[in-house]
Amino acid sequence: MGIRNYLIEGVSGSGKTSVATELQRRGYHVVHGDRELAYRGDPLTGEPLDTAAWDKNCDDPAFVHAHHLWDVGKLRPVLADQCHAVSFFCGGSRNFYQFIALFDDVFVLEIDLNTLIGRLSERPEDEFGGRPAERDLILRLHATKEDSPPNARSIDATRPLETVVDDLLTRCGEITGD
Repeated sequence: MGIRNYLIEGVSGSGKTSVATELQRRGYHVVHGDRELAYRGDPLTGEPLDTAAWDKNCDDPAFVHAHHLWDVGKLRPVLADQCHAVSFFCGGSRNFYQFIALFDDVFVLEIDLNTLIGRLSERPEDEFGGRPAERDLILRLHATKEDSPPNARSIDATRPLETVVDDLLTRCGEITGD
C-alpha cells in the first residue's frame, strides 16, 4: 500500500507486533499481516483448509505453524495501492516465497535465545508461543532459521524498541544522518 513496501519477519516473540505498533505510533502505514492477511491453508496449493482437517490437527503446533499463510490475492492489491509513501508489512507466513520479491526490502528481527525464552515465558496460553509445545517449536525455528526469508537483512531486536525502529527506518531511508 505504499510507493515503497517493506516486510518485517522474525520468529514468534522477536518483536514484530511491537515494531508494528511503534511504527504506527510514529505515523507510518502498517499492515499486520498475521491479522489482516492470514488464513489457514495448504502451504503447497494455497487452498484453504477444510474445518475437518483443522479440527483434527489444531492442537499440533507444527501443523498450525505450517498452515499459517498470507492471502496473496489480498496482498497484491494492497502492495499496488500507492496512497502511502511507505508501508510496513509485519508478520510471518509459510508462503512468503510466493510474494517476497514484491517487497522493496525484507528485514528479519533477530534476538538471542535468552531474550526469546524470556519473551515467550510472558505470553498467555491463548497466544501462539504460550504453551510448552509451541515454545519448543519456536525455539527450534529460532535455532535452525528454517523460516527466515533468504537474503533478508538482520535487525538486532534485543535493543530497546525505539532503537530497533530507528535502525529499521534508517535502513529504509526514512531517517538520515543530517
